[in-house]
Amino acid sequence: MLLTRKTLEMLVSRRLKILITTKSDLVKRDSDLLLKTPSAVMITITTLDNSLSRRLEPGAPSPDKRLEALRELSEKGVPVGARIDPIIPGLNDDPYMLKELVEKIKEHGGKHIVTSTYKARPDNFSRMIQAFPELGNYWRRIYVEQGERLHGYLYLRRELRKKLLKPIVNSSLSLGLTVATCREGLGLNYFKAPSCDGTHLIRYHPANTENRGGV
Repeated sequence: MLLTRKTLEMLVSRRLKILITTKSDLVKRDSDLLLKTPSAVMITITTLDNSLSRRLEPGAPSPDKRLEALRELSEKGVPVGARIDPIIPGLNDDPYMLKELVEKIKEHGGKHIVTSTYKARPDNFSRMIQAFPELGNYWRRIYVEQGERLHGYLYLRRELRKKLLKPIVNSSLSLGLTVATCREGLGLNYFKAPSCDGTHLIRYHPANTENRGGV
């Protein structure tokens, strides 16, 4: 039914700024519209591991397809970034794999990275344990017994969150990317960007009249 495209057509006709956050590579289909109004795209890529991605995000495109969508949009002039979230202890938290993921995002045109840790609520926590029963006892210990309750969620303790997110932050900064850890409260050392969600990328869009004159 192309509901997304029809919605974009209405937004573009009013020359509104657009930020799309998605797990789908189908967003590249609408690059022609995105080039007509100031816009940016953030694509969620939780892991480079295809088998893990299928278990975490059944039905979502593979990591390779999402990376290629980043590349295609970037090459056409649409500013892009990626969300590496949630980081889940014991699943996608290997620092070397996270560093490789950041590098791949950079190689494929990404300019900004948003990252955060998994926050547990009773319903989704139960589903996670059903999907990964081998990690159930570990997660109960670090979330229920040792974690913090904030804003209605179970958070990992602060120092563990910092440890998990530091490889992404350090790798992003070393490659010249902006990076933000949203909803973590970890301070300015973990928030190195003009915005959390990537709205600042819109300033780099060729259709943004604020950039005319070589700014």
